[in-house]
Amino acid sequence: MSYIGKNIKKIRTVRKLSQAAFADLFNLARPSVGAYEEGRSEPKIDTIIAIANHFSLSTDALLRKELTVNELYSFDILKGEFDPTQMPPALGKSLKAAKKEGGFNVGNYTEGIPLVEKINVLEYIVNLQNKDFIINLKRIRLPAETQGILRAFEHSGDEMFYHDRGIHDGDILLANKLEAIPRKFKKDAVFIVVTEKGVIIRRILSADENGILLKPDNSAYENKLVTKKEILEIWQTVGVWSNYVSPPSLLESRLMAVENQVTQLNKRMVKIEKNE
Repeated sequence: MSYIGKNIKKIRTVRKLSQAAFADLFNLARPSVGAYEEGRSEPKIDTIIAIANHFSLSTDALLRKELTVNELYSFDILKGEFDPTQMPPALGKSLKAAKKEGGFNVGNYTEGIPLVEKINVLEYIVNLQNKDFIINLKRIRLPAETQGILRAFEHSGDEMFYHDRGIHDGDILLANKLEAIPRKFKKDAVFIVVTEKGVIIRRILSADENGILLKPDNSAYENKLVTKKEILEIWQTVGVWSNYVSPPSLLESRLMAVENQVTQLNKRMVKIEKNE
């Protein structure tokens, strides 16, 4: 399996290059870049070599593995107070430190809640320690009675959507930041785990000092074990906002059927009483 398409898209995202701009760098047609990223075709070997040389990467890395954020630091794209030679720390950061980095406390509600959109997830991961980036995230206002550091995440994908129910692609999840992997948690609570490779949104199945096991709602996907070493941030969802209306559950459907029967029975009783 070749990862060239995924890596081209990731490089473009980090470099903030459009498909057209990337194509111009290597004398390609813009549709060709789209085809590479979607896996419909792959670039010729001379193009792969040119991409690798331009971004100081090996052709083997481009083809055989998905590039991590750590490897992308060498692109020297980060600005501000962030030191690109250091990876963001994993767990253990204090809430006080998080507030200084642009976290949100319910006491400052008028500032709004920072929103991580699905189109800028990679930038968010790269800039976890960039205070200016966090502060300048788009902000939204959602009703929430909760304390601590809040952040909103836009969900991407269908891992949490099954049989017309669940979390849709594009839904907004409001979450509390945790300082460590939780030992106690509500069964089937939805957690948001930030790693070098992306943002994982799934239900918690189990957790210990070594990591966290997450499960999707969609049975087409497998459970995912994230080790403590991989975790950059961990958030617990406290609310979900959606533009979709989920269909009634089986129990709700049965209740509605019973209510309709009772309504019809009452109407018949009224008619009988009138005839009497």
